[in-house]
Amino acid sequence: MLIVALEGPSYAGKSTAIRHLHQTALGSRAFVSDCYVRHIAHRDDIPPARTDSAAAQLAAFERFMEIEAIRLAEAAASGRQLVILDRSVDTLLAHAYALDALFGYGVHHQLRDRLKTHSFLRPDHTLYLDVPAETLNLRRKTAGHTAAESEYFLHEPGFLRHARDYFVHKPRQPVTRELTVLAADAGPDDVAQAVEALVTLWAR
Repeated sequence: MLIVALEGPSYAGKSTAIRHLHQTALGSRAFVSDCYVRHIAHRDDIPPARTDSAAAQLAAFERFMEIEAIRLAEAAASGRQLVILDRSVDTLLAHAYALDALFGYGVHHQLRDRLKTHSFLRPDHTLYLDVPAETLNLRRKTAGHTAAESEYFLHEPGFLRHARDYFVHKPRQPVTRELTVLAADAGPDDVAQAVEALVTLWAR
């Protein structure tokens, strides 16, 4: 089984790229698993992006790892040899790394220890879509989401910087076996085609 994960900040183009992959020959071969939050039916049940304590951050991790167990079981049951993930456990670790840096929670190392007790989908390849903050904000505004949610923690400069550092500068080695950084500030169609080319190469 080959596992490929797409990572990057919100509005980086992961969902667009995955929708594009569905329409290619890869789509008929792959099992695709949605982002963690899309497995939660009610919005109010989604753990907050900005937790208010280390305990809350640990609890959020455990909730998402319940979903990871479901994703693992579904991928195995699919019988597909190609698995495409919209985010992986590295998302959870990057998030904790950023909150540690911002608020001093000190939970990142605890989550790494917790992973040792969980089964999870470890990507063979992770493709990080790297997009400047100003482009992310413009995409969010174009989508019409700025007015409804003016304060968006996932696009705050400090969070974006530290979460990106986890992947790009790798202060702690990500879980994935191989990480590729793709500049994704071009149009969504161009980015999706670049993603397709890389996944096609890996899936040969």
